[in-house]
Amino acid sequence: LDMEFTGLHSTFPQNNEPSLFDSPANRYLKARWSVQHFTVTQLGLAIFSNENSNKYVVHSYNFFLCPSTLGVKDVEFSLSASSIQFLSHYGFDYNKFLKDGIPYMNEVQEKTLRQHLLLGSWKVRSALDRDVLKKAIDEVTCWIATAEEEETMILHDLSDCQMFAVQLVLRQALQNVWTQPLGDKKVMVQKVSPQHRWLLENSCYDSCQKEFILLSARGFTDLFQTLIKAKKPLVGHNMLMDLMHLHEKFYKPLPESYEEFKRNIHNLFPVLIDTKTVTKFVWKKYQFPRVCNLLEVYEVLCSSNLNLKDAACPVIDLASDCSRYAEKKSPHEAGYDAFLCGSVLLKSAHLLLCRSTDDGVEADPSFSRYLTVLAEHLNKVNFIRGRVSSINFSGEDTLCQHSPLLVVQVRGWPELNERQIYQEFKALCRFDVRQLSKNQFILLADKFKHVKLVLRDYKHHPHLRISVYRHWRHSPRVNCLLQVSGIVALWSLLAFVLGGAP
Repeated sequence: LDMEFTGLHSTFPQNNEPSLFDSPANRYLKARWSVQHFTVTQLGLAIFSNENSNKYVVHSYNFFLCPSTLGVKDVEFSLSASSIQFLSHYGFDYNKFLKDGIPYMNEVQEKTLRQHLLLGSWKVRSALDRDVLKKAIDEVTCWIATAEEEETMILHDLSDCQMFAVQLVLRQALQNVWTQPLGDKKVMVQKVSPQHRWLLENSCYDSCQKEFILLSARGFTDLFQTLIKAKKPLVGHNMLMDLMHLHEKFYKPLPESYEEFKRNIHNLFPVLIDTKTVTKFVWKKYQFPRVCNLLEVYEVLCSSNLNLKDAACPVIDLASDCSRYAEKKSPHEAGYDAFLCGSVLLKSAHLLLCRSTDDGVEADPSFSRYLTVLAEHLNKVNFIRGRVSSINFSGEDTLCQHSPLLVVQVRGWPELNERQIYQEFKALCRFDVRQLSKNQFILLADKFKHVKLVLRDYKHHPHLRISVYRHWRHSPRVNCLLQVSGIVALWSLLAFVLGGAP
């Protein structure tokens, strides 16, 4: 699975970007804010079927998604300029996203819509839909004045949501009409008698029954429910944001509790595999060339240098109706990236199996055999720049070892802030910064070599004194406690001396 969004990290509130200082719970709250303010533009799903022996056939799909406008509350979402520019560079079709995007809703939104449909308080929120409705009502009103009973007319160029909206409004406004969707963005309007209208309203084939409207408004959510019921391993690359959007958009609003979020996701998808977590381990263990993105990972694993051309190596074929991806690379198209994800997983698993078996790999290793060698990576989703290397959805998160904290003591410069300190060190290497006191800052890097570099290059700096952080020495709380203890001890000594004098 892969997803594209209208943005990744919201800049509001301040300091909302990922930081090495973040605990998983802190990061979750930051990401939760972003997920609530951005939306999904495209979802890619690649289904890998193990047809025979070591052959996998892939059906890869692209779903353009757009929030449902059928409901009582208009959905708002933000656009990040950098994300829009990035996807546009790779040919993303924003017209298709906005005009033909499949609707979706979570359980809370569906419950609200269901209640309003039952009460008859359903409303049209979209200004565009209101204009379309007004035009349709004007056309039908003019036509029906002279039309004979059983005569029909056709309304054209309606979206799926507009087809339902037009029918509901016309039926409510005019008691002598009936409507029927014809497909291809058309609705037939028929003039009928009151008796005929009553019969049609009570027919089980009425396309405007509330369940049909809910089905249309749910849209992609039905496929999400199918994924849940299938209980198949769900594979993604750097998939934390994907999982959060799945929860928020198709299941329930994200809870405030990080632990509750983990439990919910584990109940929905008992087996998660993040190819970023797997390939980080493979890269570290076998010292492969460093790569930046999913496509480069795929190309390295497909290269002849890895000697993965043995007979047992998984053969991955795209289905005939998905052959476009076999002929042309389409990076950052969700369906293509989903295909890369599954391929990277199979190739990584086979590599691990080969390297862990001295006697060679059996002729046709099964997928369950691959899952065995991937056991330590199951349900561990990559965590970018933080206190843990991965989030464990089936257990406790394990803290990772970071390089030592550094303390910057500022002398002889006017008051500096975190941003200025960051700019000072940015050219040399990347640190995250937190202010400790008025003239002290903590620096945290993700690499030991950067710590050594800064300690060496700033050894004789006239205004900045840098040292390794020692809690007993640099913590403001410890310093405060020592000062209070010193004062108490001094007064006690004075009291003892003065109290003992004649």
